[in-house]
Amino acid sequence: MSYYQTFTQTVVPSVQKELGIKNLMAVPKLSKVTLNVGIGSLTKNTKDFSDVVSNVAKIAGQQPVITNAKLAISNFKLRKGMPNGVTVTLRGQKMYEFIYRMVNVVFPRVRDFRGLNPKAFDGHGNYSIGFKEALVFPEINPDDVLNIHGIQVTIATTAKNDAEGKALLDAMGFPFKKPA
Repeated sequence: MSYYQTFTQTVVPSVQKELGIKNLMAVPKLSKVTLNVGIGSLTKNTKDFSDVVSNVAKIAGQQPVITNAKLAISNFKLRKGMPNGVTVTLRGQKMYEFIYRMVNVVFPRVRDFRGLNPKAFDGHGNYSIGFKEALVFPEINPDDVLNIHGIQVTIATTAKNDAEGKALLDAMGFPFKKPA
């Protein structure tokens, strides 16, 4: 059974019951997961950031897009059209598989992990997580990494508020810190 089937058969009914929603279609769901890596510091030293692109492709399971600067900002030594990031958006089956790997494999591999901050929601039920090193993902071989880089994961949901988004992610197994 795939993680998507597990999600629809176990997570959705538990969220529906917890939030007291009568209509099954009103239950919050995941809409997309976005992975983002900033490469601004790499473009100053070397022009080659293909290892970052390949790392993000291994993590996501699909080819990322290189984002370019829209404006020139002299304080950041950034010119218009200069590459400054690598991003990929996951939807559907790949999104659910990525979430499953992140919850069950990546979080246990993070050093000194004490749980996720429940205050990192944006007010609309979306959640962002930052990893200082992408080496916590098992797809990346530490011996092949030339430049150590972080990665930002943004989980977009159809929730209307943070409480609904947290209930959804709780049901999916996200390890949030308990309030003190």
